[in-house]
Amino acid sequence: MTHVIFDLCIRDGACVEVCPVECIVPGEPEEKWPWFYIDPDTCIDCGACVPECPVDAIRPADDLADEFPQYVGAIDKNAQYFSEGPGYPA
Repeated sequence: MTHVIFDLCIRDGACVEVCPVECIVPGEPEEKWPWFYIDPDTCIDCGACVPECPVDAIRPADDLADEFPQYVGAIDKNAQYFSEGPGYPA
């Protein structure tokens, strides 16, 4: 399981500072990718990012699907950022 950032994200960036595997990146260009994104293949599910988010926009993928079904598309959107989008900055 991985953690997922969904559309409550305000691009605060506090989550990036605490990630031990550096798998959280800001979406670029911001107009197309407006949130921060978590690489599901790199995330170690430590949860360090969760308490750092000031708007509670980070959840374990399984919890997001159960508790907030309206945001379940965020699971795919996070993965797509790394598979089809720009992914990690060069």
